[in-house]
Amino acid sequence: MKIPAALGEALLRSASDAIVATDREGHITFWNPGAERIFGFSAEEANGQSLDIIIPENLRARHWEGFRHTMATGTSRYGHGDLLSVPALTRDGRRISVEFTIVLLRDNEQEVGGTMAVMRDVTKRFEEVRELKRRLAGAAGRP
Repeated sequence: MKIPAALGEALLRSASDAIVATDREGHITFWNPGAERIFGFSAEEANGQSLDIIIPENLRARHWEGFRHTMATGTSRYGHGDLLSVPALTRDGRRISVEFTIVLLRDNEQEVGGTMAVMRDVTKRFEEVRELKRRLAGAAGRP
């Protein structure tokens, strides 16, 4: 069964998760309304920008090392549906926690042309788990 293009377009435009695509250099080529909601940048502000707008500065070198490796080899340890949890930045500079999966975008010759990530803001859950761990550690230390 062939999926109608309208269905794909509707999914990309209406997903509450952030869907972000990049070219080979890591410049944003697609930014859906979910990304606008989570990160605070409009599509007009984000498109054409480097992913650095959402990557905390202390993580950028590691990110770009992995990104360049993926573009050069066409492989990623996160490309098989594995969920990755990382900090991210919002437009106002807040750090949030996101979980995401990536898909490598390939051309007709199967060369990697970029990436697409589906991201979910899990900040609230991350903070709840951290607080629970803190409480448990405190309770374990009591006689």
